[in-house]
Amino acid sequence: MAPLVLAIQHSADDPPGRLGRWLAEAGCELEVVRCFLGEPLPDTLTPYAGLVVLGGAMGAYDDHAHPWLGPTKALLRAGVASGLPTVGICLGHQLLAVACSGRVAVAASPQVGVTTVGPTTEARTDPLFAALPPAPVAVHWNNDLVVEAPPGAVVLARTPAGIQAFRLGPSAWGLQFHPEVDLETVSGWARADVEAGVLTADRARTLLESAAVHDDQLQDTWRAFTTRIADQVERFDVSPRTRD
Repeated sequence: MAPLVLAIQHSADDPPGRLGRWLAEAGCELEVVRCFLGEPLPDTLTPYAGLVVLGGAMGAYDDHAHPWLGPTKALLRAGVASGLPTVGICLGHQLLAVACSGRVAVAASPQVGVTTVGPTTEARTDPLFAALPPAPVAVHWNNDLVVEAPPGAVVLARTPAGIQAFRLGPSAWGLQFHPEVDLETVSGWARADVEAGVLTADRARTLLESAAVHDDQLQDTWRAFTTRIADQVERFDVSPRTRD
């Protein structure tokens, strides 16, 4: 039986995308809960060998407007406590931080487009980050940042903008960047931001051209990274667990 990974999706415009496909190619089964459509979150992580929490436009403290955020934080805490392989992406990264007593704030300026990841020295011995190529880049698209990592977290990537990744415990990772997105998803984000007056059409065009130029590199880097996530999932002991 393929190891089962729970993916929590907060918005229609940020699906599991490439990450979901690469996990499936690596032998995992993905169960996606689309919270924005009212699909209920599970009460327990018992059936799962991994947890992925995706991005979204809402903030990590917006529980009043998006009532599933509180239960998502509870699941993240449970994942950390149990050693379940857990990955939070962008909003998921911020929710992981807040759930475990870190802090999130509005960035001095948005991070948008293909930019550096900035691995730290500690990344060299991390199960996921150790095999990254020199000077890796990724798609960023965020207004908020983790400004204080949770107590005990190891910061794995940092740029002048702030914390880009951390690990909490042996197997929970927060990623400010988006390994899951493809050009279609990024194009949708850029188009929405132009319509909202957040980006100019010229700036959006430049960002999309950069994403296209880097796309082969992005796929090579984050496919291999996702394979290492799958390795963590496959090693997680689910023998005492049951699946309905």
